[in-house]
Amino acid sequence: MNRLKLKYKRLERRKKRVKYSTLPKDPERKRLIIIKTNRYLYSQIVDNQTGKTLLSVGTFSKELGIPENESKKNLEAAKKLGQYIAKLALEKGITKVYLDRRGRKYSGRIAAFADAARESGLQF
Repeated sequence: MNRLKLKYKRLERRKKRVKYSTLPKDPERKRLIIIKTNRYLYSQIVDNQTGKTLLSVGTFSKELGIPENESKKNLEAAKKLGQYIAKLALEKGITKVYLDRRGRKYSGRIAAFADAARESGLQF
């Protein structure tokens, strides 16, 4: 099997494992998803019961205040995104969430995002 296909299959398995392990535990908690691409970081808060997206924001958003000439995928952008999504969630009354890393390791930008969201008031 092709090396990249095998890598993609493993990633998909990890995504499903994290997603479906959070579903039956606590219906009150929402799922905080962090998606990492080559250009941007995206974050969503999804209701596990209905599967609907409650909040969605990315580092390309003008509300974050990242200048055009700066990188939108580094640690500083991840921290700003974590603080902003936490602020929006608290305004909507969401305090407890599960962190869905989408199969990625908890290090670097993912850890910076999570730490910033925790410091801003989200519990996970």
